[in-house]
Amino acid sequence: MLDQAHRITGGLFCFAALRESKGRLGSRLVPFFANNRRDGARLLSSALVILTVALTQLHQTWGQVITILFSALCLYWGFAYRRLDR
Repeated sequence: MLDQAHRITGGLFCFAALRESKGRLGSRLVPFFANNRRDGARLLSSALVILTVALTQLHQTWGQVITILFSALCLYWGFAYRRLDR
């Protein structure tokens, strides 16, 4: 039934990946962070720039939303960056 509902509505990527992978989910989905420090530093610095711009616009609704999202993203990527090998 759930399978039919997703086919009718178009489904979400997550459910399609789960359905197609049959236990190999990690091999099909794109990782959420880089595997080396150079690319990780680029991702983190780009997210910090966007966060800084959003912080200057806290008086607007979009600035508040982007600040919340990118604060969480920067924290996640910061911890992931610390775990990478040099």
